[in-house]
Amino acid sequence: MTEGKVITCKAAVLWEKGAPFVIEEIQVQPPGRNEVRVKMIASGICHTDESVVKGYFDGVKYPVIGGHEGAGIVESVGDDVVGFKSGDHVIPLGVPQCGQCRVCKHPEANICSKFIDTMYCEGRDVRPKCFSCRGQEVTGGMSTFTEYCVVNQIELCKIDSTAPLDEVCLFGCAISTGYGAALNTAKVQPGSTCAVWGLGAIGLAIVMGCKKAGASRIIAIDINTRKFTVARELGATDFVNPKDVTDLTAHLLKMTDGGADYTFEAIGTNATMRQAFETSCLGSGVCVFVGVPASGIEFPLIPFQLLLGRTLKGTIFGDYKPKDHLPKLVEEYLDGGIAIDKFITHRLPFEKINEGFDLLRKGECIRTVLQIATE
Repeated sequence: MTEGKVITCKAAVLWEKGAPFVIEEIQVQPPGRNEVRVKMIASGICHTDESVVKGYFDGVKYPVIGGHEGAGIVESVGDDVVGFKSGDHVIPLGVPQCGQCRVCKHPEANICSKFIDTMYCEGRDVRPKCFSCRGQEVTGGMSTFTEYCVVNQIELCKIDSTAPLDEVCLFGCAISTGYGAALNTAKVQPGSTCAVWGLGAIGLAIVMGCKKAGASRIIAIDINTRKFTVARELGATDFVNPKDVTDLTAHLLKMTDGGADYTFEAIGTNATMRQAFETSCLGSGVCVFVGVPASGIEFPLIPFQLLLGRTLKGTIFGDYKPKDHLPKLVEEYLDGGIAIDKFITHRLPFEKINEGFDLLRKGECIRTVLQIATE
């Protein structure tokens, strides 16, 4: 029995910015008040994890245990935890849901007021010394790159125990974010034209969401043409490699007779954000920023472009309220409505995490899933 005891286990520790991960033996404290300790089974490797490696986010303290797209099983719970017990199958949440703040009570908003407190920073609502390694404190965020993690109960969602954890882990970020960007944030309408910049897992989930919403034309944009095949299988109808055209904005405006009804930027650079915004159609076009830029990046916006009737929106986690909606997404997957298998191109044992990041950097994968433990 491990309940109430410190657990010694393996974790992938990032000792400093830009360094490779090191599989280390760490100590994980028992859950405190409002906390749950989770045995992680699997985790995807997301491009946002690469941003942590590169030091793009302010407030990250190294050494850190990264990862945020995982699924696991509750090992034990602390005092005052409601709705979770040992053995429950769960997904840690990048966006918490406290259920009490003004945002959580809003019928559509999803960025809980405690969101900032649950990121990789000193203010995180988990006790400072949850993780330790070689006698020193290790920072934790959601920390899915570890055999055991501790999260606040507002950062956790219970799911159907029949769902394979090494697949539904992708609901922890990529699929929920992209799918919801189309269905919830943009509210894509049947018969519309959509354009998607970036065909990583999130971009492809956007394509899938646009298809689900009934878009008649979905333009997939990426310099990695190997991803066009999967994009087509998920619903894309047109394909553009920016390297093949002189002026991408002009090319897309011509393709769409003045602009797409909905545009989605899933990369996070100034150039692509501008292209997505400027190719949304006048009068009614909706542009959604989904890609995560580095901290401090500013987007140069000409206000008159908004006066011409365009709408610019941003989204995190696809505007899903995670505790309310993730279980329903898992059910949709179990009913055959969401093709997770299209996204998972590689599976690796936990110890080969750095190989997974190499695949990401080379553009050779859509999603690599790390098998951290067995159920």
